Amino acid sequence: MNARKKDFAAKRLALCTTIYPGVEPYLRDWHAALLHQTDQDFQLWIALDGLSVDQVALAMGVLPDAVWIHAEAGDTPAMIRQRVLAPLTREYDGVVLVDSDDLMHPGRVAAARADLEKFELVACALRLVDQAGRDLGQTFSLPSQTAPDSILPRHNVFGLSNTAWRCAVLAKCLPIPAEVEIVDWFLATRAWLMGAELGFDPVIGMDYRQHTSNMVRTCGSIDSRQVIRDTERVRRHFRLIRAAPPEGAIQSRLIQISREADDIERFAALIIPSPELLDKYTCALNKLGLAPMWWSSVANPALKQLWSD
Repeated sequence: MNARKKDFAAKRLALCTTIYPGVEPYLRDWHAALLHQTDQDFQLWIALDGLSVDQVALAMGVLPDAVWIHAEAGDTPAMIRQRVLAPLTREYDGVVLVDSDDLMHPGRVAAARADLEKFELVACALRLVDQAGRDLGQTFSLPSQTAPDSILPRHNVFGLSNTAWRCAVLAKCLPIPAEVEIVDWFLATRAWLMGAELGFDPVIGMDYRQHTSNMVRTCGSIDSRQVIRDTERVRRHFRLIRAAPPEGAIQSRLIQISREADDIERFAALIIPSPELLDKYTCALNKLGLAPMWWSSVANPALKQLWSD
């Protein structure tokens, strides 16, 4: 992928979210945060998964001015994202991705627009809150002095609620296979494989709601059941990444993907079937006091001695 263009400007900016059953209690606050953005020069795109426009309007208390994309029968979550992102990338310079159960801080869009002048994919820090929006006293961010591209491909900090993309780069990361479960990580990994310019803004841009429907935990202790579930998801993720490398992928990074995937397979073969080793690993993982980061529960490199020769 070419080095970032110095003259890029997100003149045409979209803000995109997906709305699905279960987020209705949060939509009024979500829409209020949208209206309080200091930068209002964007077009809202909403993908609907299992809800109608009328149901969304009732939950929000208003019918927002949006481009509505409807899921079709049998669509997987990945297919729904593909339906909304593919046409969006053809019409806009940049897109801000946010989850509909989270809350944007007032400067979220403005910061994303400014960051896209420097980076092709950029994430912002998240404040962790509970279901009621109460501050949990933790921030999802990069460890100090850590480059964002050093986190990938093993872990991820580029979610569907805290990122902004240059659309030309996002388009190169599409299509999203229907069977992809971890869409954010899949897209970010493909961007990394192509050498995209990745950035991370340590300023908190979102309140990230923690509840039982989160795919992966970012706070609190981790138990062995989560390690088992996360491991299977991560294994599937790497299989899909290896099966469909993007055009222009950097060879050294493809080799790194294979090396990481093989290490996770060794972890799964040795640790997961053994209750004793799994318990030992889980206890050691919780003692590490790791900063919140997606998928750090699986084959954490700090504990590699437990499954390596």
